[in-house]
Amino acid sequence: MKQEAKRRRWWLAGAACLLLAIAAWTIMWRPALPERSGSPAAFDSAQVRRGANLARLGMCAACHTADPAKPFAGGLALATPFGAVYSSNITPDARTGIGAWTGAAFTRAMRQGVARDGRLLYPAFPYTHYTKLAQDDVDALYAFFMTRPAIDAPARENRMHFPFGWRPLLGFWNLLYLDASPWQADARQPAEWNRGAYIAHALAHCSACHTPRGMLGGLKPGRQFDGGEAEDWYAPALNAHSPSPLAWTRAHLTDYLRSGIAPGHAVAAGPMQDVVVQLGQAEPKDVAALAGYIHGYLARAPARKPPAPGPLPAPAANEPDARMRLGHETYVMACARCHDAGREAGSGAALNLQQAVALYDPDPRSLLRIVREGIAPPDGEPGRFMPGFATILDDQQLTALAAYLRRHGANAEPWDGLEDTVKKTRTP
Repeated sequence: MKQEAKRRRWWLAGAACLLLAIAAWTIMWRPALPERSGSPAAFDSAQVRRGANLARLGMCAACHTADPAKPFAGGLALATPFGAVYSSNITPDARTGIGAWTGAAFTRAMRQGVARDGRLLYPAFPYTHYTKLAQDDVDALYAFFMTRPAIDAPARENRMHFPFGWRPLLGFWNLLYLDASPWQADARQPAEWNRGAYIAHALAHCSACHTPRGMLGGLKPGRQFDGGEAEDWYAPALNAHSPSPLAWTRAHLTDYLRSGIAPGHAVAAGPMQDVVVQLGQAEPKDVAALAGYIHGYLARAPARKPPAPGPLPAPAANEPDARMRLGHETYVMACARCHDAGREAGSGAALNLQQAVALYDPDPRSLLRIVREGIAPPDGEPGRFMPGFATILDDQQLTALAAYLRRHGANAEPWDGLEDTVKKTRTP
């Protein structure tokens, strides 16, 4: 009897696994769509120009360009908690790009995250946002990409952690997180507000970085713009929880989104640099609408009174925390020469650190990466420069510096687990 019961359990377990596999295959399976045939389609020049602006607002080049000499040819590694996803070639090369894709195949990828051959795409490609695009905008983007120079650039293999390389899991993920309902304007709001909201959610996908995610990588409901991460940088909150020590004005936010710098605010760093490069080339009225919409959230942040800008003080003589003394010594050695001077238009000095948002973030990763890696504008782009100190500062000095800046620059509570975060974010 025991043998028979054991066999029954094995049969039931096997049947359950088989049913699960069938369900997964059913959920993830999508048919391949026919290849585009005939000569290249002709597109209206106005539609192509419109698509170019939409591509800039969507920051397509930021992810789909690894080599500036090969725009939109893909190959850029996008770091996620589940492994590295390499961006695809979206030039009209028939073999390695989307040259064989029809408009219907392109639309399906944008709305459902499915490639022409039926493969499910990883949501590092933000189709969960692009699915909200109006069809006219999808068509304009297709026209733009299909008129770019075709570049032969085979796809690189993703490096996913087990079991996330098994694509059928994406079918379940889409069931949980893909909302393909159409975008709805808010009739109570003016046209510019609705344009900004559309750009923020459907094109620029701001919440993809600035909203926290759950264990499976989906955006947490009810936490819009509450702060998130991008490529192991902390992306600060853009709402009432904004850590910015200085209130944003709409004009300053518009300037920042177009240039990466605004009076009294830190310069763009990390993934945000590519964002401002793209937005700086987009239609100014669209960037202004985006800034207006986001500013509506930032304006909810309570008024703060940061420490007065100027040179940071030395710790008291009887300071019990040895890190404060080492942090101040490190600050004087590495930071004070530029940051104590303060930043003015056209100056070669830097922002007083009492105004640097990275000191106020609830997560120290951005500050640690800025100190280690520095800030340099993308190739060929103008912008402020800060050297990196990865080869100069050891972990003990960096930990002490971060702790000192947090206390004496931001007058804030210490970061929990700072030492462990320093080790985890060490550049390999």
